Amino acid sequence: MWFSKESLPRPPPPHYETILSVAASLTASAILFRSIINELFPDSVNEYLSSSLQKISSRLSSQLTIVIEESDGLVANRMFKAANVYLGSKLLPSTRKIKVHQQEKEDELEVCVDKNQELFDVFKGVKFKWVAASRVDGLVSSNKKRQDSAFSRSEVRYFELACHKKHRDMVLSSYFPYILQKAKAIKEEKKTVKLHTIDYNGPDYWGSIKFDHPATFDTIAMDPEMKRELIEDLDRFVESREFYRRVGKAWKRGYLFHGPPGTGKSSLVAAMANYLRFDVYDLDLKEVQCNSDLRRLLIGTGNRSMLVIEDIDRSFESVEDDEVTLSGLLNFIDGLWSSSGEERILVFTTNHKDQLDPALLRPGRMDVHLHMSYCTFNGFKTLALNYLRLQEHPLFGEIKELLERVQATPAEVAGELMKSEDPEVALQGLIKFLHDKETSETSRNN
Repeated sequence: MWFSKESLPRPPPPHYETILSVAASLTASAILFRSIINELFPDSVNEYLSSSLQKISSRLSSQLTIVIEESDGLVANRMFKAANVYLGSKLLPSTRKIKVHQQEKEDELEVCVDKNQELFDVFKGVKFKWVAASRVDGLVSSNKKRQDSAFSRSEVRYFELACHKKHRDMVLSSYFPYILQKAKAIKEEKKTVKLHTIDYNGPDYWGSIKFDHPATFDTIAMDPEMKRELIEDLDRFVESREFYRRVGKAWKRGYLFHGPPGTGKSSLVAAMANYLRFDVYDLDLKEVQCNSDLRRLLIGTGNRSMLVIEDIDRSFESVEDDEVTLSGLLNFIDGLWSSSGEERILVFTTNHKDQLDPALLRPGRMDVHLHMSYCTFNGFKTLALNYLRLQEHPLFGEIKELLERVQATPAEVAGELMKSEDPEVALQGLIKFLHDKETSETSRNN
């Protein structure tokens, strides 16, 4: 007997409870099967099978995954640190989980992506996927007293970067260098400049506080042309890393500021530190007990820093046994200090350049000599703008004539301008001060 398709009896539709029962049964069977596999095969076999499957999958996939671990053994990975900083600047308001911490003696909060969070970035039109992750890896010794083992596992943090395989060369040659450069700029922008002074109780005999000096190149009363040349010299120095490497010289530069007291030598040091965002190491040689301590202090200075020795002409007036000597200072600066770091600036200040040992002034030690002179009319105009918010005034002409005849330091002029907030009163006071000084100088000369 033949049956047509239409005449075949149709089975009744499955009930909803039946579907759920079958699904639950299959799930339970899968879990049981996985448990059996795990029991029958050791972890090493399971890991091998998993690894093999991943390798097969990767050959069939067009995706490239680059792993950037936090460290390689005991050596920190600079690329990981840079990626952490860079990605922290790319976090969106929609990011569900972030990490925030603040280092000791820093003002800025550091924000970075937390583990198991995805983040997307676009570079040269290519979209990249980043994932922050971590794993427990290896056995390391533990100081904690434990009954079961003297070892514990350590957490290894890493980033995974995913993109198409065809972008591999671009990532390595362009994207990663770009991240390193951007991370450096971000850190410098947020950096808290510190002032380090000698502290025998501190690490490397240095103690530090926040450097909060308000001086900038805009507020310094000095010759405009000299100021411009100094800024250009500083810019050229910080951009010359490859040049110093090519010629085989340590990446350092020496500056000698000389001139009468009150001409702004210390303020110029502060302006340079604020401009470059360099830490300042104030080395008072009279506080250093011996040459071995000086060696430790110099080695303890960081990169991108300024080592400042003020009144260098008075630092070796009376040297006793085992105390710091000029030859010891110069040997350490030319040797240890120059070879133990990079991008460093050395500044000597003195009121009496003619009293300095010629060994201090030779090329290669003091590359730039700046004479900080008495206040000029241009310097006065800078001070008038800073203190009185004045760019022009009828009394400026008389003050200009007086400054051409009278030797007054920027500190003396600033002191007179600070005596009143009324511009007229302050300028008249300065004129009187300069007249009195001129009279005094004339009487002394006669």
